[in-house]
Amino acid sequence: MGITGVEIGQTFKFAKTVGEVDVTLFAGLTGDFSDTHINEQYMQETSSVGTRIAHGALIIGYMSTVSTISIAHIIHRPDITEFPVTLGYDKIRFLQPVLLGDTVNLTYTVVRIDEEKRRSTAEVKVFNQHNELVAVAEHIMKWSTRLSNRAA
Repeated sequence: MGITGVEIGQTFKFAKTVGEVDVTLFAGLTGDFSDTHINEQYMQETSSVGTRIAHGALIIGYMSTVSTISIAHIIHRPDITEFPVTLGYDKIRFLQPVLLGDTVNLTYTVVRIDEEKRRSTAEVKVFNQHNELVAVAEHIMKWSTRLSNRAA
């Protein structure tokens, strides 16, 4: 029995311009006040990048957003008997820095379905506005029995 609403090849997208507020609020939420993220002068004077970069964990947050988009069309369907739960991200790689002002374009493509383990795996790719690949990951989703379908 397949996982209702999930098929290999399904692709979902999300795009966001990474702004000053995103990086500043993320630094405050996480406590990551590294100069690479919040000190423009430092980056201009000491870094080959020459400007501040977004937190890698912020980019993973955007990956989470696109994974949520992937299930939005499923979770409220009356015919589903399973509920998706994130198991995590594997093979996360940051290939190029994401600069403040960059627009990231994420694609989430289902590449594997393990019906026995009730898992789906997606390839997540993050591109900047120049269509350069800046980050990648695999996302694993576990499909668990819905509470309303469990035996009492």
